[in-house]
Amino acid sequence: MRRFFVLISSMLLGLGAGAQELSYYLPSNVTYDPAVPTPEQVIGHHVGEWHVTHDRLVSYMRAIAAAAPSRVTIQETGRTYESRPQLLLIFTSQANHSRLENIRQEHLKLSDPAYGGPVDTDKMPTVLWQGFSIHGNEPSGANAALLGAYYLAAAQGPSVDSLLNEVVVLFDPSFNPDGLNRFATWANMHKSQHLVTDPASREFNEVWPGGRYNHYWFDLNRDWLPAQHLESRNRLKVYQQWRPNILTDHHEMGSDATFFFQPGEPSRVNPLTPVKNQQLTQAVADYHAAYLNKIGSLYYTKEGYDDFYYGKGSTYPDAQGCIGILFEQASSRGHAQETSNGVLSFPFTIRNQFTTVLSTLAAAKGLRKELLNYQRDFYRQMAKDAAASPVKGWVFGDPDDESRNHIFVEMLQRHEIKVKRLTAPLAVGGQNFEAGKAFVVPVNQPQYKLIQTFFEKTLEYRDSIFYDITAWTMPLAMGLPYSSLNAAQLGAARTEVINTVANSGGKMIGGSSSYAYAFEWAPLYAPRMLNKLLQEGIAAKVVSNPFVTNVNGQPKKFGYGTILIPLQLQKEDAGAMYEKLKALAASNNVDVYAISTGMSVEGSDIGSRYMLPLTKPSVAMLVGAGVSALDAGEVWHLLDQRFEMPPSMLEAAVFNRVSLNRYSTIVMVSGNYDAFNKEKLRAWVQAGGNLVLMEDAISWAQQNGLVKLAMKKLKPAVDSGKALPYVSLPYIERAQQLSGAIVGARMDLTHPLCYGYSQPTISLFKQNRVFMEKPANPFAAPVGYGIQPLQSGYVTSQNLDGLKESAAVVVQAVGAGRVISIAENPNFRAYWLGGAKLFLNSIFFGRLIDAGSARAEE
Repeated sequence: MRRFFVLISSMLLGLGAGAQELSYYLPSNVTYDPAVPTPEQVIGHHVGEWHVTHDRLVSYMRAIAAAAPSRVTIQETGRTYESRPQLLLIFTSQANHSRLENIRQEHLKLSDPAYGGPVDTDKMPTVLWQGFSIHGNEPSGANAALLGAYYLAAAQGPSVDSLLNEVVVLFDPSFNPDGLNRFATWANMHKSQHLVTDPASREFNEVWPGGRYNHYWFDLNRDWLPAQHLESRNRLKVYQQWRPNILTDHHEMGSDATFFFQPGEPSRVNPLTPVKNQQLTQAVADYHAAYLNKIGSLYYTKEGYDDFYYGKGSTYPDAQGCIGILFEQASSRGHAQETSNGVLSFPFTIRNQFTTVLSTLAAAKGLRKELLNYQRDFYRQMAKDAAASPVKGWVFGDPDDESRNHIFVEMLQRHEIKVKRLTAPLAVGGQNFEAGKAFVVPVNQPQYKLIQTFFEKTLEYRDSIFYDITAWTMPLAMGLPYSSLNAAQLGAARTEVINTVANSGGKMIGGSSSYAYAFEWAPLYAPRMLNKLLQEGIAAKVVSNPFVTNVNGQPKKFGYGTILIPLQLQKEDAGAMYEKLKALAASNNVDVYAISTGMSVEGSDIGSRYMLPLTKPSVAMLVGAGVSALDAGEVWHLLDQRFEMPPSMLEAAVFNRVSLNRYSTIVMVSGNYDAFNKEKLRAWVQAGGNLVLMEDAISWAQQNGLVKLAMKKLKPAVDSGKALPYVSLPYIERAQQLSGAIVGARMDLTHPLCYGYSQPTISLFKQNRVFMEKPANPFAAPVGYGIQPLQSGYVTSQNLDGLKESAAVVVQAVGAGRVISIAENPNFRAYWLGGAKLFLNSIFFGRLIDAGSARAEE
């Protein structure tokens, strides 16, 4: 065995040494145009010798576009958060380039079932999108893009000419420029002249958060459907402009693996995906196998990965008549690393990725007509399915929050889903939808599959193990009232077509006042407006007991969470306050009401003790090794991008030495915090700090005595003493993992943590096994689950039992401070805006929660 290991190691190291030359990678039977620069001539090193940085990758793409204008055009589709360019190159023949727009328009007719004219697929080229390294620390893809671009620009011969005549290649060399550059810098700065292959060496162990993610530590491969990030939105514009036939997504996996390509697990294909899609995926896979066989590379299919969540790059296309292909290459994580299969060199990983670039090109050409006909037939079938469906449309809309409504409308429109505005009231599903404040999505349109995946709930599954989440019903995530519509209901809905939506801007209602102003807490951006006011030293109070007063001569009720601005408490004069509030109302889409008297018609008066004074929040978040970068990034993005109140991010070494007095709230997302001084944290809370714990951070705090919580004990997955096949062990264990389901919890709408909500049920995202017992104090769990919490998604019976009648949120008083434990992630993937208010309430109102309601029973 040792001799075999040494033999494999020597072979792979030898391959790595030979990889300094292009001949190691490129097909030997092809000549190349000398006018097109090789990668080395532009980036300054051989492919695989160093990790290419994004700036050099961009330089090379621009260089080949300049050198081969008859074959390639280049465009900048947008910029990342760190202002790096996102490039798209289009490779095809000179003849195709001369009529490229015509080709695009003809191609789009395949996805329009309403088009009744002829479409000649005999002469139409396929459209192939090749994309690389959406995870920045999976760099073999982007480095292989150097070779792919060179081959497409410079390769010569009849076979290449035929390929370029029959295929239009959309080429994205880096799906994640910020992450790629971060990782390339790490790998290059730790490279030794004589390669170190020890897996324990620093080169192979990035510091937190690593290069996988984008600037805000998000996994962009999960953002194709929600499209909450710049990179995704820029990419989707081009995707929808072209609707490709194949999309490839080049990734990496653990170093001890080999090479994976789809199809994935047969039992975990999304049930909305047609059988023909998987048949074509297998047909494409046959090309990959043939090409990898030629170079002797090991590979596998049909296990480990799946095609279930439509938000991934390799699955999103499956809902649109396209074939999405995932590649997973064992990662060297640096330049050469010891693995169970020998020493894995970086050039070897690049070679495999480039080989499948070539095999995909061959598949796109060889299966051209079948792929084109499939896309046309797919959309024709969508029209039939929509016509046969008892659900003819969907209506949604929150009358109190225009901003959230519009964010969802824009999300749908990014996928070319047509949305209409309701122009007359509609009562359906036990709900009333208001004219101008609700929207209708008819299902009879080409993107029927995507409409289904946005709106439908799923409770039945063929499998119990999933690579990603099992539910993503978007109206639930957005916290929007919604209902399905049958034919009669859709026919009764009065609507108007809309192309874009724009917030109307908050208004000053009732004119100016010399006494007080108020704004309600329901609108999405009310917290942003409050924070701006507090930052500018404006005194504000929150209403903890509703009242009714006259505005414009009409009675107006102000509910829990309303923000009051009493003018007597301000340093600025009434005129300046009016102008300031007017500007903030417009920019935050929040209406402001003028109040002319302190005497209420009903409820508490303006000067009541139930109008609680607010202080400016100062938020810190604990980050670093052991902490979930994904969850931390969600908090960072929410507070920075949406609410303009970015948190201070403290790693353990800094936390342990600095004063915490400047922070009113500390946030701890899922993770392990053993490196943080827990006694210091406890003292800060006892002195009046507001500690917000989420998911597994609750378990850590409980185990370290920061909170007094009882956790529910779950039944074992199998009966004790029962004999089971050995091979079933990993399946039983993995099935108990909560991949991600949507659960509904009851809210106490009078509690400060629930201010701004109008419905008694909140939809939360469950992706952990934290099940808190409801505390003895009847006021300490303002959000909790009943006996039927599951709304959509897969949950085992053991986990469902743990969820039933458990607490979703528990508040405890610790000295003068508060600890708020939220069992779920209310900020999931930036689109879970239905939970954002709960999280923000914990920041703004946590310190106001009455100690008696939060006292833990001894």
